Amino acid sequence: MKQLDVIALGELLIDFTSNGISEQGNPLFEANPGGAPCNVLSMLNRFGHKTAFIGKVGEDIFGVRLKQVLEEIGIDTKGLVMDKEIRTTLAFVQNDESGDRSFSFYRNPGADMMLNEEEVNYDLIRQAKVFHLGTLSMTAEPVLSATKKALKV
Repeated sequence: MKQLDVIALGELLIDFTSNGISEQGNPLFEANPGGAPCNVLSMLNRFGHKTAFIGKVGEDIFGVRLKQVLEEIGIDTKGLVMDKEIRTTLAFVQNDESGDRSFSFYRNPGADMMLNEEEVNYDLIRQAKVFHLGTLSMTAEPVLSATKKALKV
């Protein structure tokens, strides 16, 4: 019997979204938890599904906060790797006049890109009914190989 409804592998990052203009006329940005795979898990959790995440963040102020948020909303973090050397990926989000978003990523490399095959918790994948992945995990090595191996599992 599967213990998890959905497990996701991919990016977990900070989205800096526009939050007004400072008194000096500079744009203000708010740091929000982000990353499509965890956004999916978050919504599933709200509907009562049991979820877990596999990915990598930096062991920095952003990564620690992201792990805390996942735990607060009930996403299992046994598959989350904290890296002391590589920083958590950041994305700055800008909306144009029509409301369309554009992203400027700071991940050269970002921790999400550096998840390798040995760090993936394959037992968690085997416990899930559904495996979901984010497309950013298919853009660079070593996370590309880790994602492909996870798909095979």
